[in-house]
Amino acid sequence: MKSLGVLCLLAAGLLSSGCATLVSNAATSFGNNLTDAILNQDDPELVRAGMPSYILLLDSFLQGNPDSPALLSTAASMYASYGAVFADDERRASRLTTRARNYGLEAMCQSYADACGWPKMRYKEFVLSLEGVTKKHSDVLYVYGFATLAFLRAHSSDLNSLAEVPHAEALFEHYFKIDDVSANGAAHTYYASVLTLRPPALGGDYDKAQYHFERAIEISQGRDLGAKVAYARDYARQLYIRDLHDRLLNEVLQADPYADGLTLTNVMAQDEAKTLLDDADDHF
Repeated sequence: MKSLGVLCLLAAGLLSSGCATLVSNAATSFGNNLTDAILNQDDPELVRAGMPSYILLLDSFLQGNPDSPALLSTAASMYASYGAVFADDERRASRLTTRARNYGLEAMCQSYADACGWPKMRYKEFVLSLEGVTKKHSDVLYVYGFATLAFLRAHSSDLNSLAEVPHAEALFEHYFKIDDVSANGAAHTYYASVLTLRPPALGGDYDKAQYHFERAIEISQGRDLGAKVAYARDYARQLYIRDLHDRLLNEVLQADPYADGLTLTNVMAQDEAKTLLDDADDHF
């Protein structure tokens, strides 16, 4: 991966020569490579310290290419990840995940014009609008769904955000219709987490969530430790199923965290698993 300074010089040179398309391609490639490098890092604190600089760099690319769905989606993923994982207080998490969702929505808007009106649509109108989203939009829809989940988690104390949960559920259900999800366990984890944002009495579908948590684990062949932690935290812990909770978390702690594209999240999953087990007696 090129250093930040070299990349900025490269971008400046391309801009001065008027090659806007090349800048967009270079920035998109950089974003993809950066995402891979971050996901394979085993030191979360290094990522915490370094990510803001790269997020600002993506913002600078977007200043010159504000209509690029690829750049908008990369920025949405970065903001959502940082806001959900590294933000140190609720207000900051709220700001970062709001920006993430806005970037994700703009990426959808640039890819599918009807999406521009999604924030004002009622549930039935939104579901009808989703029918126009096809496989060619699936990657952008997936990122918007992830950013939406991060936003809803950061605003879980706001009853207005809970009213948006059915929209998020419909979004992921449509994603499963248009994409080959057999290779994307993360989508199942995100959908299951959306399904458990509300308690069963308020519409949370925990039976369906259990299926998707287990599907996520099956697809990754158990390598995605974050899926097991989410399963324990969002399902077993909420329904007070102690045996399942402890089994999943102990499996996480005993696993090798190093896996291509999963190392960072696995290391962090092990940290969270230990915290959840340490206070399990108080919870159960």
